[in-house]
Amino acid sequence: MLLAFGLILAAWALAAAIWPLTGSVVPWDSKNQFYPTLRYLGAALAHGELPLWNPYHFGGHPSAADPQSLLFTPTMLLFGWLDPEPSMELFDLVIFAHFLPGALAFVPLFRRRGWHWSGAVVAAIVFMLGGSATARLQHTGIILSYGFFPLAFWLLEEAMDRRSYRYGILFAVSACMMVIGRDQVAFLCALTLIGLAAHRIWAAPQPLSYLRSRLPLLLSMALIGGALLAVPVILTMQFLATSTRPSFGFGVAAMGSLPPESLATILFGNIFGSLRWTYDYWGPDWHSLSEGTWTDRATNYLFIGTIPALFILWHGIAGGRLFAREFRFFLILGTLAIFYALGRYTPGFEVIFDHLPGVNLYRRPADATFLINTALAFASGYLVHRYANEGMPSWSKEALGQLRIALPALAVALVIAAIGSGIAFASKGGFVSSSLMEAGGGLLAAAIVMALVAKLSGSPYRREAVVAALVVLTGAELISRHAASAMNAEPAGRYAVFTQLPPEQLQGLQILKRELAERHKQGEYPRVEILGLQGSWQNASMVLEIEDIIGYNPLRLADYERAVGPGENAEDPNLRQFPATFRGYECDLAGLLGLDYLVLDRPVQKLPRHFPRLADAEVVYGTGKMWIYRLNTTGRRAYMAHHVQAVDSEAVVGADELPDFNRETEALIDQASMPLLNAHYAPVRPAGTKPDSKVKIVSYKRNSVTLEVESAEHGVLVLHDIYYPGWEASVDGERRPVLRANLLFRGVEVPAGKHRVEFAFRPLSLENLVAAASDLVETEEAPIKTAVATPVR
Repeated sequence: MLLAFGLILAAWALAAAIWPLTGSVVPWDSKNQFYPTLRYLGAALAHGELPLWNPYHFGGHPSAADPQSLLFTPTMLLFGWLDPEPSMELFDLVIFAHFLPGALAFVPLFRRRGWHWSGAVVAAIVFMLGGSATARLQHTGIILSYGFFPLAFWLLEEAMDRRSYRYGILFAVSACMMVIGRDQVAFLCALTLIGLAAHRIWAAPQPLSYLRSRLPLLLSMALIGGALLAVPVILTMQFLATSTRPSFGFGVAAMGSLPPESLATILFGNIFGSLRWTYDYWGPDWHSLSEGTWTDRATNYLFIGTIPALFILWHGIAGGRLFAREFRFFLILGTLAIFYALGRYTPGFEVIFDHLPGVNLYRRPADATFLINTALAFASGYLVHRYANEGMPSWSKEALGQLRIALPALAVALVIAAIGSGIAFASKGGFVSSSLMEAGGGLLAAAIVMALVAKLSGSPYRREAVVAALVVLTGAELISRHAASAMNAEPAGRYAVFTQLPPEQLQGLQILKRELAERHKQGEYPRVEILGLQGSWQNASMVLEIEDIIGYNPLRLADYERAVGPGENAEDPNLRQFPATFRGYECDLAGLLGLDYLVLDRPVQKLPRHFPRLADAEVVYGTGKMWIYRLNTTGRRAYMAHHVQAVDSEAVVGADELPDFNRETEALIDQASMPLLNAHYAPVRPAGTKPDSKVKIVSYKRNSVTLEVESAEHGVLVLHDIYYPGWEASVDGERRPVLRANLLFRGVEVPAGKHRVEFAFRPLSLENLVAAASDLVETEEAPIKTAVATPVR
């Protein structure tokens, strides 16, 4: 057992060392989204705050409700507290360490079944380094969920078999660690654990008696898990209801289905060129499938190693060992995971999508490849165990019955189908020779292993040596192929915004930061749009503490998206939209936002044709890949309004333009907020009168804003920060209702005189949680339908 643990840790350490040794880091989402999020988390903790609200992201973002904020992930919260400014390399190491709980859990999982230790090591290596585990290492949130699955699996089995409340509590905690990311992998793993509990009840000699004896334990685990997850889940559901992703239509999920040809990569990892540093991938993706797809070479990559793949085909399918009763649960799990991942290619998946609760919250059935990898890990380890204990499978009629010809034929057919898929796609791009070389190399390696395994299988002592060699060879291949590969590594220098910027960008950034600091001292809080700069610049505002009105995040407030049009990422200017309410950088809504700086990767004259022209902007800095413009807007972050107009904010956001109103004395108050007003307000100010008032921001923090107001008359204090549930307002320490003002922003009624006003974000308050939970009912809103399901081939 200690040997197995040691080998797993050694394989993990060797793999983890490849990235720093090659000067590379895990790229893309890992550095564009999750690393700056962790840095923001750490900075907030260093200042004694929880990052419940993020003012530097999309004009203001509810981090407490965003599943990707890492706020409720205990390991990342601890990491951010211990090291507020970790290097990218240390961040990668910590994320990679999240494979260890699950990988090490294979040892007790195999031991409790009486399976050979070598099988546990092979399974753990495949779990850490096979398929989606490394191909999609950039998806940090999913990795955090995936890493705890086998641990939760083992603890659930122990709890139910022992009727142990101690193991039950440990299971509940580990399952919460798995589910806290609230991603589709966590959802599917949770369904699997429910299936495991049902399976153990069903398989008991007396199912009803077994259930009756375990019911208090099951209820206790559910209660503990529900209590731990209640707050983050409620907050996320509250966010989803007002976000760009409340749910999805089947057409969206269809585009995220795993193309069946991708299954060929289980046997031949590079048959589509997935691992080529030239990035000339020729497998199934958006340009090679007539029906369209949103999957890519990383999503479609499933390789688990030549030896594991060989054993699955040879001993598992052809030899019939995968159909053993003791392996049946994992066989069913793997089969269901494949059917789910294939999505629209699976008959009946649309029915599952429409009727199984929770499925329509996710757009990519191909995320089930993580479960496929787990099932393949169990299969690989189990077959190595069977070989170590029993030697070669028997192909006699007594062993396989009527299937002794069909099963070997099926294994051969799968190999032929995999090679055929590779050649079919390779022929379209002229890569047939490369595809054949990959298939030929794999077959040659498999043939050599087959010969040695068969020749040395007679003696138990020889088999011990063989399985030890299989462990070493499997680890060596997967580390050499997958650690710091073309699918999970880029030079660290490409993310220089977090380390050392090129001189031209560094100088521009210093000028911008200096101007912003000077204006903050004057009580001004201008916002910035950073657009077109590559990669990590998209969310660098979180680290640089710049109030950006766009960013990179799949979850955004729907009204803000409709009104401002930021799009999902800030890298491609072609994705930046300009809706009727935000027709340009000098429009009224831009003024309300306080947008006064535009940071681009090019001069404005070279922006795409759909971009509005800038009439009054002046160049603050411009050279190479950094151009900074000052827009000279006159918008104020806060002001006192003594007259109001009632508006339907939702209708106005969808209209052609903002209503005409005086931005110095009037406010647009949402119809739902009108009953909260105590005083009477005239809709139009009398000509020639303007009540004297002064507004000063005296403190601006992540989760609170404090202002001093002096006014000759009562009015509505408008703060041009995003309106969102959970914000509370107080005037001289007395709670006042928060109003939705000027379509997207916050307001509070203030009496005449001199007052101190505070807006504080308290999403964890009992009041907000109860209100959010009360709204968790079925709505009549249609799901997102940004794609139509194309008939499959």
